[in-house]
Amino acid sequence: MGWRRSFSLLVLFAGLCSTAVLANEIEGIRVWPAPDETRVVLDMEEEPTFTYFTLTKPDRLVVDLKATSLKTALPVLVKDSDVLKKIRSSSPPEKGTYRLVFETRTTTSPKIFKLAPTPDGHYSHRLVLDLPHAAQPDKVKPTQNKSTSQVIKSIHLPYGSDDIIVAIDAGHGGEDPGSIGPSRKYEKNVTLNIARKVADRINATPGMKAVLTRRGDYFVNLNKRSEIARKNKAHLLVSIHADGFHQPQPRGASVWVLNTRRANTEIGRWLEQHEKQSELLGGGDVLSGGQDDQYLSMAVLDLQFSHSQKEGYDVASRVLRELAKVTQLHKSKPEHASLAVLKSPDIPSLLVETGFITNPKEERLLNSRSHQNKISEAVYKGVLAYFDDKPPEGTLFAARKHGIKHKVANGESLSVIASRYGTSVEAIRQMNQLSSSVVKVGQILRIPAVKTAAGHPASGAVSLVKSNVMHTVRRGEFLGKIAGQYNVPVDSIRQANKLRSDELAIGQKLVIPVQRQVVEHTVRRGEFLGKIAAHYGVSINRIREVNQLRSDTLAVGQKLKIPSS
Repeated sequence: MGWRRSFSLLVLFAGLCSTAVLANEIEGIRVWPAPDETRVVLDMEEEPTFTYFTLTKPDRLVVDLKATSLKTALPVLVKDSDVLKKIRSSSPPEKGTYRLVFETRTTTSPKIFKLAPTPDGHYSHRLVLDLPHAAQPDKVKPTQNKSTSQVIKSIHLPYGSDDIIVAIDAGHGGEDPGSIGPSRKYEKNVTLNIARKVADRINATPGMKAVLTRRGDYFVNLNKRSEIARKNKAHLLVSIHADGFHQPQPRGASVWVLNTRRANTEIGRWLEQHEKQSELLGGGDVLSGGQDDQYLSMAVLDLQFSHSQKEGYDVASRVLRELAKVTQLHKSKPEHASLAVLKSPDIPSLLVETGFITNPKEERLLNSRSHQNKISEAVYKGVLAYFDDKPPEGTLFAARKHGIKHKVANGESLSVIASRYGTSVEAIRQMNQLSSSVVKVGQILRIPAVKTAAGHPASGAVSLVKSNVMHTVRRGEFLGKIAGQYNVPVDSIRQANKLRSDELAIGQKLVIPVQRQVVEHTVRRGEFLGKIAAHYGVSINRIREVNQLRSDTLAVGQKLKIPSS
């Protein structure tokens, strides 16, 4: 009897141990494909214990989870990932272990780490697998035809033609939802929508180009956001966020710039803590001030850093002024906080909080398309105002602001040069501080930027061409009045229409020979006829007529004559 009782206790103990052994569960599997890597997140009931190894022919990653069972469905077919094809289960090496197999397209060196539950309870324990993609070869840019370049330089010497690069950072993403509104709307979705709209407005502006730090719903390390801006040689970094707070009352937009000291407001301290939590969601704390924090070391806290902070404050002030026109402000001046995304010493940076998503009214606004359009337009206008006022050297904006350089050739006078560029002698004299109209061969002159009828500076050499306009005579009009309207001599109208007298009839058709400014525009990558026409304020049909285009297909480097409207 004694041995039977002992055997029963042993069976009961083994059953209890078996239950304890399988205490952990995989509650869900989430995949976040990004441009450089694919992240897989395993949602776990408890802290996982795991081992892993890789295999080839075919390539795959194997992860063994100790004392774990599965609560979600497998297999998982993965789309839009450059590295991961499928996640499935396989026979475990021992009872109680759950084996996951990640079928990959190529060999990969995974980074695997655990994450603890978030303080707000949004996430439990997680196991994160970062699978880097294979390096993409750099695309070789086609070189410009040498003879074409020489011809351009012989016409005029521009200050520069480079684009102003603006990095637009959509806050949070992927594993990190950001702040969450009362109706469970995520900050990460609002920021991406607004960032895309700002980027579209910048890309539609000749002389400007936008770079997005993320284009989809995936997480980008906070340090890497600045690295993306630096890799693309950005002149400015604008990070888009939606504010959050532990109370629903605060509301209004604000703009933040870097302060290397701790924030002196409760909202600022909240933001710093929230950013730290966001980075922990992604698997690393960049705010700890360790040896790897390259941006806070004494080596970079120099004049360059001071200049970057000063210019960042300038842009922030301009953006705030524009935001005040379309939404309520939380603060009327830029605020300061020690936020990682602002810590680039060489790139002026600002963080735009578009409103409080934790405020019920602003949560609805921030998720409406019309309000997102208003916010994005305000951010764009503030950035544009800054670069209009302070264009970087070597950019097209600088060339427009400072004019065009012209080398005086033999036989040229100031009036000939002014006529050639569609400007006045007096304007050239003022820009070059000339005491007289006498110029010398070889002298370098700055030519004022010529604006089209739409108010945009012309981006190329300007010339005057003859163009006929058809005018229908209306009641009360006479030849002198019509000539004055078109700023042409009466005789030119007489000659063009072979008039024997100056008497006109209502409804009579007259050909008006006018001179129009024509700008020579060089088609750049990404431009199309509608975009060019909108920039210069003329119709697509006028560009077609002047250039005798048979189709709307344009080639990069193609020269177009742009008439004034």
